[in-house]
Amino acid sequence: MRPRRFDLIAFDWDGTLYDSAQIIVRCIQRAVADVGGQVPSDKAAAYVIGLGLMQALAHAAPDVPPAKYAELGARYRFHYQQHQDDLSLFEGVMPLLRELKARHHWLAVATGKSRRGLDETLRSTLLQGVFDGSRTADETAGKPHPRMLHELMREFGTEPGRTLMVGDTTHDLQMALNAGCASVGVSYGAHEPDSFAALRPLHVAHSVRELHDWLLENA
Repeated sequence: MRPRRFDLIAFDWDGTLYDSAQIIVRCIQRAVADVGGQVPSDKAAAYVIGLGLMQALAHAAPDVPPAKYAELGARYRFHYQQHQDDLSLFEGVMPLLRELKARHHWLAVATGKSRRGLDETLRSTLLQGVFDGSRTADETAGKPHPRMLHELMREFGTEPGRTLMVGDTTHDLQMALNAGCASVGVSYGAHEPDSFAALRPLHVAHSVRELHDWLLENA
């Protein structure tokens, strides 16, 4: 027997579970500057969080020629690696995940990160055994394409009506809509929540505590 309304809850990573949005913005800006492009604003750099890496960098730096994309990606990875030890889960995320797990929800990650990057993060002792599955942009398709959610639903044998996507960007909510799934937005990540309403999330949480309370009551 699976609990309540949703069997499978898929979470975005950066800006939803992981407090990394501001560092990602700075790393994008520094990488673009390194290859001689026009440095994007904070808002423009934050907008691409959640997309696949090269899709994100190309969107954030439209004046950088494709011939420099490999260098641009390498510079982003360099800057990000300098800050990896500064990053952590948002306070309250682990208790939330543990309670959902105890209620027998399947938990998954659907992220724009690379498989290598996600696996490095999930090797943490704290996170071992928490997630039942995951999909990354480099092994499926970047958001808002629904392929990540389609593959996760096939893996767990769930229907769209029994699947919930939780994310901090319009890319996450649009992916859920494209997959026919419900969504919940969080306002403390990369995107301002003003643009969420058109994508019909069931709820917008303004803190991890509020997300915790809503999921335990409604999921």
